Amino acid sequence: LPAAVLLKDTRLMDVKLGQLGTWLAMRDFTPGGIKGALRRGYDRYYNKYINVRKGGLGGISMVLAGYIVLSYMWSYSHVKHDRRRKYH
Repeated sequence: LPAAVLLKDTRLMDVKLGQLGTWLAMRDFTPGGIKGALRRGYDRYYNKYINVRKGGLGGISMVLAGYIVLSYMWSYSHVKHDRRRKYH
């Protein structure tokens, strides 16, 4: 039998849909907690895609794709007004 894991220590991918609200309520949303979560995410990304022996363009291209998506989202309100204009 697998050892019981506390809901607080469960990864997001392992949380059932009915437990999602409880799991979110247990998260640390203080500035220090958010900073720690961002740091852990960056460390995981860096060690998985950048800090490898035989690296490729995968990690860098994901950062570039993320930047493109974010810049489009930031400028969407301006783009939305221009998409139905024909020649002016």
